[in-house]
Amino acid sequence: MGEFDLIRRYFQRPVRRAALGVGDDCALLAPAPGMQLAISSDMLVEGRHFFPNVNPRLLGHKALAVNLSDLAASGAKPLAFTLALSLPRADEAWISEFAAGLLALADAHDCELIGGDTTGGPLNICITVFGEVPPGQALLRSGSKVGDEIWVSGHLGDARLALEALQGHLPLPAALLEQARQRLESPTPRVALGLALRGIANSALDVSDGLLGDLGHILELSQVGATVDSRLTTPLIAASAYPKSASWQFDLNLQQQCTLAGGDDYELCFTAPAARHADVLAAGAASATPVTCIGHIDAEAGLRVIGADGALMSSQWKSFDHFGS
Repeated sequence: MGEFDLIRRYFQRPVRRAALGVGDDCALLAPAPGMQLAISSDMLVEGRHFFPNVNPRLLGHKALAVNLSDLAASGAKPLAFTLALSLPRADEAWISEFAAGLLALADAHDCELIGGDTTGGPLNICITVFGEVPPGQALLRSGSKVGDEIWVSGHLGDARLALEALQGHLPLPAALLEQARQRLESPTPRVALGLALRGIANSALDVSDGLLGDLGHILELSQVGATVDSRLTTPLIAASAYPKSASWQFDLNLQQQCTLAGGDDYELCFTAPAARHADVLAAGAASATPVTCIGHIDAEAGLRVIGADGALMSSQWKSFDHFGS
């Protein structure tokens, strides 16, 4: 099967909103009048971002989900995306499953594939996603204000727990590993919550490299500090509800490591004025997304973490760094 046969068979679809889709040198995309384009790119590399034996349908889902998560963090509505795909070989069974997972999530968010590229080489997936947002309503990392409450959506830490187990660092019961692995390989982009937070949140980002490290980007760009209460973040790991047994115990330090610096959560971390507390809860309810207040923004620079005993603790964890050791 040649490159263009592959594209036509698995990725070319009739355009819905784009002026021109797959097949020409460029696609043509026209946002609604008066709207700004929100654009983000993410690359997934085999062995770096996913295991070689990952289910291709789940990989297709995650490849788009991590990009939709960026749109969610900006409060942008998804429009379209491009796919650049490097494949070691044209394995039709694998490609069919990958495309099914990718396009199912695309359809769920009315986000159409409008172009891209395919080539032979190591397995590498790069997606660029396009969304739209009214001028002045995008959620930015730089908008946090002193006195804001800090919130996160959904659960934290389960993806890191799965990674530790899959790398052989931690034995987990099979049922718990399967539950945690779903969070690692099939994250839920919080697009509906991001849209609901427009006009409420002052700042936002998605948690991809670990809560503390990612929150640090908001603090740096907003020129503020923060206090996070680990007694509120630790219970957010869904695995904490798993029945304990004599053969497996959930260590507090591991819980804190996973929830504070785990990475691959793709939940939203955002700040909003304390006076909008009820509005944040309403936005979570309207988008069917759990939200939890975990701290507050301070005038004093730096990031402080309250430990299980109620006292400030030293931050002993580092978030993921693509070029770190």
